[in-house]
Amino acid sequence: MARFLGPIFAFLAAAIWGGVYVVSKYVLAVIPPITLVWLRFALASLILGGILFLALRRRPSLGQSLIRRRDLLLVALAGAIGYSLSIIGQFIGTYLSTAANGALVTSAAPAFIVLFAWWFLQEPLTPGRIWGLLLATTGVLVVIDPRIVASEVQAALAAGQNGTEGLSSLVVGDLWLLVAAIAWALFSVLVKKLSRTYDSLTITLFASLCSLPVTGMFVPAELATHPIGTINATIVLGVLYIGIVSTALAAYLWNKSFEMMDAGVASVFFFAQPTVGAFLGYLLLGERLGINFFLGGFLILCGVFVVSRPAVASVSIR
Repeated sequence: MARFLGPIFAFLAAAIWGGVYVVSKYVLAVIPPITLVWLRFALASLILGGILFLALRRRPSLGQSLIRRRDLLLVALAGAIGYSLSIIGQFIGTYLSTAANGALVTSAAPAFIVLFAWWFLQEPLTPGRIWGLLLATTGVLVVIDPRIVASEVQAALAAGQNGTEGLSSLVVGDLWLLVAAIAWALFSVLVKKLSRTYDSLTITLFASLCSLPVTGMFVPAELATHPIGTINATIVLGVLYIGIVSTALAAYLWNKSFEMMDAGVASVFFFAQPTVGAFLGYLLLGERLGINFFLGGFLILCGVFVVSRPAVASVSIR
């Protein structure tokens, strides 16, 4: 049964994360990015907190595994990097760029995990992992295309503008997505360090709670300049999908798949994220997929595949 359910759980989790880019692209037209991030983790905290409460009622001994005071700073840092900086970057990037690019560029995160794991956890930096990192980085550069960034900055400077002001929305969005991917990789390594002491549900819940005040600091300023638009049933369903399905449910499915399969096997199913995200973006949003997308996507997936073979990444929510 584990052989059968493990791949299904892993694929469903990755597919849900691929779909969140399309859903968020629609919801972001009404709810601004930072506010949506806060709503996402407020909902996730309620769901995960309820699950943990029920688990503690059934097994009171689990209370001994709650976050200790000496580790609160590390958990808070993980929440700020992973659930504030990374997800804000993901939502802003998706809003300014495309759902397809959002799913693709952030899928390079597992390869960047290798670098941070070597740096912070002293994991071996093998030739295969280095090649995977180089492939994924090259793929990101192909999608973002630094030549376009340079030409836009040069044109803006020639016109007497600040170089960054001359960047197109698509380029700025892609750069935010790259920040999101790198921040998520660092977050994953911090979670891996914490997972030596605590279970994934506890880490996820407390990191989510720690991210709320960090993200919440920027919400009033954002709403003052970008107020929430008209809320309808579709927007409400979109927020529920992002907060409950893509955060709480997908985390459970992904973590469960790693219990049933070797990490190296389970992580390969992460490839479903950019595939589903690009397909849904094309199907539902009418987004065009150029040659840079396919070439960069191929390199990123090759890099992630090479890195994932020896079981690299820590498991956490996306």
